[in-house]
Amino acid sequence: MDTEGTSDGQATRTGHVPRPATSPEHPPKPRHAPGGAPGQTPDLTDWISTPRPAAEPGVWRYGHTPRAAAEAERTPDRALASGAFISFLACVLVWSLMRNTYIPFWDAPLNLFTPDSWYSANGEPVMGTGGMRAKPIYELLFVSAILYGFGRLGSWRTAWQRLVVERGPWVQALAVVPAAWVTLLLVDNHQLPIRQLVFAFLPYTGDPVANLALDNTAKTVIDVVLIVAFVWLGGALRLLRRLGAVRAGGGREGNRAAPAEPPRAQVPGDVGDPLRWTQLRGAGLGEAADRLEGEAGGGRMNDVDYARIRRAWESVRVDPSRMRAFADSVRDKGAGACVHPSGDRDLPVRTARHDLLARQVLLGTVQDGDRNPYARRGTSLALDPEVLGTSLLAVGPSGTGKTQRLVRPVVESLALQALAGQAAVVAVGAAGAQLGPDAAYDVVVRIGDPASVYDLDLYGGATDPDEAAILLAEAFVGDVPGIDVRRAATALAQLLGPFRAAYGRFPAVPELRELLDQVPAAFDALRRRLAAAADGTGGAARQHAMLRELDARTRQHGAHGDPGPALADRVALLDRPAFAGFFDTTGQGRPFSLRALEHPIRVRVDLPERGHADASRMLARLLLAQFNAAAAARADRSLFAFLAFDDASHTLTAETVRGVQRLRSAHAGVLLTLRTLDDVPEALRTPLLGAVGCRMAFSGVTTWDGKRFAEAWGTEWVETRDVTHRTVFADQPLTRAIHAFRKLVTGKAVTTDAVTVRQVERERWSASDLAHAVPPGHAVLSLTSVKGERAAPLLVRLAGTS
Repeated sequence: MDTEGTSDGQATRTGHVPRPATSPEHPPKPRHAPGGAPGQTPDLTDWISTPRPAAEPGVWRYGHTPRAAAEAERTPDRALASGAFISFLACVLVWSLMRNTYIPFWDAPLNLFTPDSWYSANGEPVMGTGGMRAKPIYELLFVSAILYGFGRLGSWRTAWQRLVVERGPWVQALAVVPAAWVTLLLVDNHQLPIRQLVFAFLPYTGDPVANLALDNTAKTVIDVVLIVAFVWLGGALRLLRRLGAVRAGGGREGNRAAPAEPPRAQVPGDVGDPLRWTQLRGAGLGEAADRLEGEAGGGRMNDVDYARIRRAWESVRVDPSRMRAFADSVRDKGAGACVHPSGDRDLPVRTARHDLLARQVLLGTVQDGDRNPYARRGTSLALDPEVLGTSLLAVGPSGTGKTQRLVRPVVESLALQALAGQAAVVAVGAAGAQLGPDAAYDVVVRIGDPASVYDLDLYGGATDPDEAAILLAEAFVGDVPGIDVRRAATALAQLLGPFRAAYGRFPAVPELRELLDQVPAAFDALRRRLAAAADGTGGAARQHAMLRELDARTRQHGAHGDPGPALADRVALLDRPAFAGFFDTTGQGRPFSLRALEHPIRVRVDLPERGHADASRMLARLLLAQFNAAAAARADRSLFAFLAFDDASHTLTAETVRGVQRLRSAHAGVLLTLRTLDDVPEALRTPLLGAVGCRMAFSGVTTWDGKRFAEAWGTEWVETRDVTHRTVFADQPLTRAIHAFRKLVTGKAVTTDAVTVRQVERERWSASDLAHAVPPGHAVLSLTSVKGERAAPLLVRLAGTS
C-alpha cells in the first residue's frame, strides 16, 4: 500500500504526482542517523526510546530535562567557605570541651539509662561490664550529632560540592588526603572512640599474644575501612574510570558512567513498546510487526520510515478498509512501505537536527543569562507545527542568517514531514537562494527560466471567475495606494467570466493584457466566440449575461477611478519575453497549483528577483493570496500546510494579513522574513505583528523596528532595588577617630546603605535593547501555539553560531 492519504496522488492540476513513486526492491540504507544532521549518531532504537516529556512551546523535547521554575538562592563562594570554616572551628571547640569534660551533664543520658555499677568513680567504664560498650557507643553518637549539627549549620555538603567537587576530580582526590590523615590520627589517639567500640566486641581470651594479634587485626581493618571511605569520598573510582577511558582512546566517555536503560518514549497513539509495534500485533498483523521490527534492528529503517509507517497505521485505524493493503505493503517492502510518491525516503542532505517523533527542528539554544526566564536558560529551542501554525514573522538586516538559520531548517523539517505524510510545504525565494537542492523537492518552478520543467498556475487552480479575479486583484493592485481591490476584482471578473464561457479556460497573460487594454480585435473575437458558444449549447441567457459583463467593462473603461489601466500595467510586467511560455492556460505545460496542498508535496518556487523585481513581488503576493485561499478551502486538513518566504518585502496587503490570521484554524501557517518593517506599508505593520503568533527579531534591527516589537511584546512586573548611600556622622570623639582612621585606610567615608525594593512595570525588551543588546548570531523570539500557550520573548543563540 503506497497510500494512506499521505501518499495518494500528489497532483498539481492533473491529479498526478510530479514524480512517480518507484519504491526500490531493496530499500537503500538510510543516509542520516535519526534525529540529527550528519555527525549525530544515535541509532533508531535509542532515538525512539529517548524520552520526550511535555514542555512549553519551543522547547526541544528530545531528551529534555525540565528545570526548576525559579533559581535557588546561591550563597557566594566566599561566604560559603567562611561559614563552613567558622562552623568547623566551633565544632572542634565544642568537641574539645566535651572531651575535656568542660561541658557538664553531656553524659547525663548515658548515666540515666545505664547502671552505676558499670562505671568507676572517675566515670570510666569498669572492665568486664556493659559500660565498655555503652560509653563508646554513646560518645560516637554524641560526636556524630555534633558533626551533623554543625555540618548543617555551616553547609558543609554544599561547600564540598561547590568548592571541591566542581573544581575537578583531581582537586577532589587531593582534598581528602589531609582529611583522611587527620581522621586516622584522631582514631589512633583514641579521640574518636571507634577503636574502643570495636575492641569492646572482640572475643578476647587468656592468651596475651592472641589478644595482641586480634587488636592489631582490628586496627588494620578499621584503618582500611576509613581509607576506603575517604577513597570513595574523593571520587577515586570515577577518576580511575576516566584515566582508563583516556588510555583506551575513549576520553570523551570518561565523564559518563554506563547509562541505565532509558525509559521508553511515549509515541502518540501507541500503547506498549513502540519498538515492537504492539498495536499491529494487537490488530492481528504479527507478520507485519515482525518484519518492521527486523528492519529496525537490521539498520534498514530510518526516522522518516518510522514516522511514515506510524502515520500510515493511524490512517488504517481511521479507515479499516486499508488494513489489507497496509499489511501487503509492509510484507513486500518492509521499511519502504507506504513510501512517498516520489520514492524518496530521506532528503539528500540535512543541515539541521530534526526529531520527527515530536515533529521538531532544532533552531538554537536559549542564552543562559538574566534576560531569559530561569526555567528556559540553557535549554534548546525548536519549532514545530504547533507554533508554526500561528505563523512566524522574522525581521533582520541582510547577513544575519535569516535564510541559513531559520528558513532553510524550517523548510527542511517540513520537507521531511512531507516524506512522512504529515505536511505539505511550499518555499518561495529568489533564484539562487539557498533553500536546498532540487532533489529535495517534488516540484521546482523556476519562473523565467526556459529550462524549468514546471509552470505556475496564474489562477491558483480556481474554476470560478470571481474567485480567480479576487486572487489576481490582490496580487496586481493590492499594494497600489488609492485603488480599491474590490473594484479591481470586479473589473477582472467582467473579463474572466466571458472568456472562460467562450473558450472553456482562463486567458493567458497576453490575452488578458489585450482585454484590459480594450484592444478592439480581442473584444470582437471574444464576442463572436460567445455567440458561437451560445448557438452551440443553447445558452441564450448565459450569453446575454456574459455580453452584459463585457458591455459594463467597456462603459467603465477610461472612467474616473477605473482600475483597468493599473491592472493592464501590472499584467504588462508578466507579458515580457523572459516569461514567454509561462503561465500557460491551454494545457500544454505542467502548471503547479496550490490546490495540491491536500497532498504531502514539496515545492520550491524561484522568482526572477534580479531582472524582474516588480514582477517577482507581484508573483509573491499572488502566491500568498492563493495559499490563503487554498489552505482554507481544503476538504482534508489532516496535513499541515506551510508557505515559507525567504523575502516577503512588499508582499503583504490588508487582505492577505487578515488571511494569515485565519490560517490557524485551517491547520496551516506561513513564515515571513523581512529586512525591515519599512518593507510593509505603515498601516499594516501593527496588524501584521498582531496577526502572527511568533515574532523574531534578529540582531541589528533598527530602533524603529524594535519599537514595534517592544509594543507587541508588552510589559511585565519586575522587582527593582534602589540603594541609597548615606554618610555616617559620629557624635562621640572615639567614634569620630575610628571613622577618620577607617577613611584614611580605605579612602572612603563611612556610609550606611538604605535599600528600597519596588515592583515596577517595564518593557520585556525595549527598542534600544533590541537594537543594541542582541549579540551577532542571536535573535529574540516569542512563540504562541495554536492552543494559545505562550513563551515570553527569549534571547536565542542560533544554531551554527560559534
